[in-house]
Amino acid sequence: MIIIRQMVEDDLDQIMRIEEESFSSPWSRQSMEQELAGDQAHYFTACDEQGEVIGYAGFWQVMDEGHIMNIAVRKDRQRKGIGQSLMEAMLSCGDALGILYWTLEVRVSNLPAVRLYEKIGFTSAGIRPGYYQHPREDANILWLTRSI
Repeated sequence: MIIIRQMVEDDLDQIMRIEEESFSSPWSRQSMEQELAGDQAHYFTACDEQGEVIGYAGFWQVMDEGHIMNIAVRKDRQRKGIGQSLMEAMLSCGDALGILYWTLEVRVSNLPAVRLYEKIGFTSAGIRPGYYQHPREDANILWLTRSI
């Protein structure tokens, strides 16, 4: 059983381990702390039955838009629906906030993530050349329109 809940500062030690194993340019702890403190930011944590953090995701609300900032699942728990559950939690929260439009960037080579986003209904709106560093790679810009 997976529990999705709002992220709290006590989650950050485990979040940072997932961040570091998931991304070639991980966010710093200070950046994550600033995200949690922000009024526009909404972050969620996926926990297992023992309360271990196994994934997280967050977005910024800018008027009626949701900008997905980050989503990651612990490597040993990937491809078990956790990422989809986190996405659904964000979209549900966004529905309650009146968010109609969602966007995110994803590495063009991250095909499992692209497939997940497309399954949810995101479509490509273009490419940001050289958006990612370490290694340098283009980003696929994805958008989703929701009706509330």
